[in-house]
Amino acid sequence: MTAAPVGEPAPALSVGEYTTPHLSFAEDLDVYRAAGAAGIGIDPDLKLGGCEIPGPEDVARFRDSGLTAAFAFPSIPSVIPLVEGSAGAGQPILDPAARVEVMCRSIRGLEAFEPGTIVCVTGPAGDLGPDRAWEIAVDGFARVARAADDIGAKLAVEPMHSSIAAEYSFLTSIPDTVRFLDDAGARNGAIMFDVWHLWDTDGLLEDIARHVDRIAGVHVNDRREPTRSWCDRVLPGDGIADVAGILGALDAAGYRGWYELEVMSDDGMFGASYPDSLWARDPLELVRSGVEKFHRTWVSRRPPARS
Repeated sequence: MTAAPVGEPAPALSVGEYTTPHLSFAEDLDVYRAAGAAGIGIDPDLKLGGCEIPGPEDVARFRDSGLTAAFAFPSIPSVIPLVEGSAGAGQPILDPAARVEVMCRSIRGLEAFEPGTIVCVTGPAGDLGPDRAWEIAVDGFARVARAADDIGAKLAVEPMHSSIAAEYSFLTSIPDTVRFLDDAGARNGAIMFDVWHLWDTDGLLEDIARHVDRIAGVHVNDRREPTRSWCDRVLPGDGIADVAGILGALDAAGYRGWYELEVMSDDGMFGASYPDSLWARDPLELVRSGVEKFHRTWVSRRPPARS
């Protein structure tokens, strides 16, 4: 196996706002642009006060930034409620139908940013049980996907690591997510691939090759060893995940979409104050380092070995 040509440019890179959770939306725009990113992953629950309709000043700042809204979360990110204290669990609406209404309104409000992809998660099965949770989420996502389609965006469902299925999502693999999307019947339905969540799933490289046409975006990060929680990630190339191999598999399979730096590193925001939290670093230095490490990992990417 050989590395990619050094002179080959890296794909477009966005930065998700949870990488710099303590900055304002306006500060994110300035930092991401200064660090060399081309896009932003907008999270209105985190940075825009959970509003369903963004203020005109925020829209104007975004347009002036020159960044692309590669991805965006609705103000409520899941059909089924997340466990209290989880990222994105801020709005206390428990009824799935009511949550879907808010999600659809938020997506319509996000149209002002012209996002390419709306990202959501299912939420955990919890007391509903797997069959009923699947049914509720499928029905909800069919509606949410139509709202995304109305603004010209894809609707990407993000499978989560199996270790946090009880808090975030009953979807933990690419094949399960494909089956879910097929059941929802969404013509614009897709997968949001996240290195931290999927790096150790069985048959990952084969799943990438088989379902690459369903992938709408890739969250880039790495797995710390030992991992102390879901909110303890590191920059690409600094952990134990085979990020270069995963990028190589995506590239070899024909993925040509956006990548997004998304690194969560708790400094007390979610209950654990790690002394080496990346969130405690200067945000510009952190994002700039993340952009550089992504480019470096991209150059070193490897195609899968032939069987």
